[in-house]
Amino acid sequence: MYTVCVEDWFAAAHYLRKYHGKCENPHGHNYRVKVYVSGAQLDEGGMLIDFSILKKHLKTVLENLDHHDLNATPYFAELEPSAENISRYIFDSLKALLPSGLRMKGVEVFETEKNSVLYQEDA
Repeated sequence: MYTVCVEDWFAAAHYLRKYHGKCENPHGHNYRVKVYVSGAQLDEGGMLIDFSILKKHLKTVLENLDHHDLNATPYFAELEPSAENISRYIFDSLKALLPSGLRMKGVEVFETEKNSVLYQEDA
């Protein structure tokens, strides 16, 4: 089994409606995102997926978040825009764009340099 990882960034504002503390106030983050895709079969060029193709798909997903108020986006209208839910959103959105034979392994979202969430589906 091979696992490929690409990384990108986006900036967004949010607030947590059901949290009592500093994060209930509007604020922003420069989120770092790492995406892990796995599979068993390499293409004729010896690659699981070309890094540039995976990066393009990730950029497409992140365009819906970058420089937005996450609370105002349809996906997070009712759902808390926590790092946990953001990682799930990216996972599900990117999964829909992957070629067959590839499996989303995980999405890690860093809210700060030292704090991250990794979302993975159960196998």
